[in-house]
Amino acid sequence: MKILGIETSCDETGIAIYDTDIGLIADQLYSQIELHAQYGGVFPEIASRDHIKKTVPLIRQACDEAGITLQDLDGIAYTAGPGLIGALLVGSSVGCSLAWALDLPSVEVHHMEGHLLAPLLDENNKPEFPFVCLLVSGGHSMLVDVKAIGDYTILGDTLDDAAGEAFDKTAKLLGLGYPGGVILSELATQGDKTRFKFPRPMLNRPGLDFSFSGLKTAVRMTWMKEVEKEDYNETTDKDQLVKDIAASFQEAIVDTLVKKCARAMKQTHYKTLVIAGGVSANSELRKQLKQLDKKLRITSYFPELKYCTDNGAMIAFAGAMRLMKEQGKNNIIKAYPRWSLEEIEN
Repeated sequence: MKILGIETSCDETGIAIYDTDIGLIADQLYSQIELHAQYGGVFPEIASRDHIKKTVPLIRQACDEAGITLQDLDGIAYTAGPGLIGALLVGSSVGCSLAWALDLPSVEVHHMEGHLLAPLLDENNKPEFPFVCLLVSGGHSMLVDVKAIGDYTILGDTLDDAAGEAFDKTAKLLGLGYPGGVILSELATQGDKTRFKFPRPMLNRPGLDFSFSGLKTAVRMTWMKEVEKEDYNETTDKDQLVKDIAASFQEAIVDTLVKKCARAMKQTHYKTLVIAGGVSANSELRKQLKQLDKKLRITSYFPELKYCTDNGAMIAFAGAMRLMKEQGKNNIIKAYPRWSLEEIEN
């Protein structure tokens, strides 16, 4: 089966084709970062309008890359949610319209299921079920018990801000520009992570839920206190202050995520941990989770860096897995700005 995947949940237009016999045969991606940089974040209306411009041309490019025509496809998968409703409607409308025109089945894919399954794209080093998955992105921070494709139980979720959102908002506070989370992580490698002791939210409570709003507040209070000191030297001290706050903040986030993962592994008794979503690209998180592997005698799996952020490949793969189970042949346009992972049909 050759499945076309369409990802338009936020500010990346991702188009890919997955062949169940060969693997990924085409992968096209367009990022809107430059469009949204002037606003300091994603502008929903601009995002959806740009998806309209880019989706069909990228589908043509993907077919050219794979050396096939639309008539060679066996199904179409599209991100139905969660995400920006206007952006989602672009991908779902194009996907279902193509399916109708080509008389093909289509299937709606949960965005986070796409991320969750992204490590399985690596044919040479992919995890086996069951496993615990840490999903960390701009909009989500959760731990999931994954027994099989479509069989998901949320073990812990964020009660307020997600980890990626905390990275971006802290970066904005420090004046780092957009996309701030990536810039903050880079600066953290040059800072002293022991200079400031920021709180590790909810580690002193049982359970696997997350909360990062208090951490953001602690960073803001520290920043205001430091820059208002009488002996603060604007020209010589600011750069190092930013780097040290970035490093200390990142350490608090990573420490929290790693310790919650350890709890989840002990609770489930699984030996496989999967980390996915945009924050899974963070080098410090990867480093500390590999150390956890040795401590708990488990194995951690990460997607390739290019599949950590939003992409069409993960949607094509997830759609292929579902269409092989003969799901989603009704070709009804669907879009869900909010959609629980546990609500997915098995």
